[in-house]
Amino acid sequence: MKKILLLPLFTLLLLADKDNIIVKISNDMPTVTTKNRGKSVEIKRVQDIDNRLTDDYTKTSRACPPFCIQSTKIEDGIKNIEELELLAFMQNKVSKNRGVIIDSRLKSWFELETIPSAINIPFSTVQNSSKKRIAKIFKILGMKIKSDGSWDFSKVKELAFFDNGVWCSQAKHFIKAILKFNYPKDKLFYYRSGFQGWKLLGLTTIVHKEILKK
Repeated sequence: MKKILLLPLFTLLLLADKDNIIVKISNDMPTVTTKNRGKSVEIKRVQDIDNRLTDDYTKTSRACPPFCIQSTKIEDGIKNIEELELLAFMQNKVSKNRGVIIDSRLKSWFELETIPSAINIPFSTVQNSSKKRIAKIFKILGMKIKSDGSWDFSKVKELAFFDNGVWCSQAKHFIKAILKFNYPKDKLFYYRSGFQGWKLLGLTTIVHKEILKK
C-alpha cells in the first residue's frame, strides 16, 4: 500500500511558494548570504514555527563555577553586539576581508557545529601565550612589525567573538588575552549570547565534522 505523507500547513505553503519565508530574520530581512570556506551559505531561521531545541543548548543550568553567567561588558571600549549586528558584520566586514568572526571555543565544539563564516581560534591558543606566539596570530590578522620591532595595528582586522553563550567565559578569556598585547579595543566586538543564542533563534549553522551516534 502506498503511504501518504501528511505535511504541516507551513510546509505545504513553502513547497507551493519557495520564495515564501514565514519566519524572517527581521521584518525587512528574510535571509542573509555569506561565505563559509569559499562556499555560499544562506542564513535563515528554521521555518517550522513549532520547532524546539533538543540538544545540549536546551539546558538552563550548569555548575558555577566554571559555567557562570558572564557580565555584559568585558572592558570599556569593546562593543557588544547581537544577532543583527553580527549578520551586518558578516556582510560589511567579513565579505570585504576587513573582519573575522572568531569561534573561541575548543576545536571539538567548532567542528560539531558553528556559525557560518566563523573561523576557530580556541581561547586556549592565546591564553597565557608568549609574545612570539601572539605575534604570529596577530600577523595573520593584519598586524605589521616595523623595522624598530614595534607592532603596527593600523591595518588589523575587526574581530567579532563568540563562545557557547551567556554562561560561557571562553570569549572573555580570549579578549582579555589579546588586550594584554594591545590589540585595539575599537576593533573588538563581543557577541555575548553566543552559540546558544544563535540556535535559540533557529538560525542556520554549519557542521564541519559530523558526529555519528552509535
